[in-house]
Amino acid sequence: MPDTIHYLLTLTGVAFMKFTEPQIQRLKEFGDVFYEMEFASADERERAFSELFSEMTAKNDRLINNLIARPRRHMLAKLETDLAEMLMNEGFVEVRTPLIMSVSSLNKMAITENSELYRQVFKIDEKRCLRPMLAPNLYAVMRKLRDRTKGPVRIFEVGSCFRKESRSSNHLEEFTMLNFVELGPETEPTKRLKELIAKIMCSVGLDYKIITECSEVYKETTDVEVNGIEIASGAVGPHVLDHAHDIHEPWCGAGFGLERLLMEMMKKRNAKKVGRSLTYLNGAKLDVM
Repeated sequence: MPDTIHYLLTLTGVAFMKFTEPQIQRLKEFGDVFYEMEFASADERERAFSELFSEMTAKNDRLINNLIARPRRHMLAKLETDLAEMLMNEGFVEVRTPLIMSVSSLNKMAITENSELYRQVFKIDEKRCLRPMLAPNLYAVMRKLRDRTKGPVRIFEVGSCFRKESRSSNHLEEFTMLNFVELGPETEPTKRLKELIAKIMCSVGLDYKIITECSEVYKETTDVEVNGIEIASGAVGPHVLDHAHDIHEPWCGAGFGLERLLMEMMKKRNAKKVGRSLTYLNGAKLDVM
């Protein structure tokens, strides 16, 4: 904890006021831990804000200067690479599918005009949209690969998805998903799903909880939570959606939101700081004014 904060937290006397909402917003833009402070006067509060803000912007400048002096991959790209290599070592094949998908492929997932998720879809025209999820495309690739092998089909994809999300520190309209799916697992699907989730969470070094949730698409999902935040959602088959995709075997799969995963790994409070952005670079704010 900075010396300034030590000093402020040990102030004595009657506390009448806290930082203003604009001050709190500015501090949150640069800092990832916010301390509740109380002050006996407006002058005291302004001095505290000035000192704390100066410390935060100086640290921010050091982060950017260090990135310029010692270039490295963006934290999101590095996480994508690390998880991709881990899954390939487990026998999974990486696929790349289009960002644009047909609306009919969503209908196969029971995502229709009456569903909440459908209202979050970015439509291009009546027949096409930006993909809000990876699962429809993975279903298609998985089905085609099934004809080429008798053993398990293991595939994964990492890429952008798009949804009209409400404003929230945990939500982005363009976000990065990692989805894996294994068709014909050699063990019971739910057990295999939890094994693969454990491998991913172990590789990023985070403690987690497994919970069961209701889902608009899959009806019931096996979700991963870290500090109360949903990081991933998994499902198993046979499933009612399988018939529309000509899938007739057990399977397991899960989708991880990589920005949320990074938020927990880097102890950030806002997904914008770790995702694709014109404002932040590797967690550091580019525009200080």
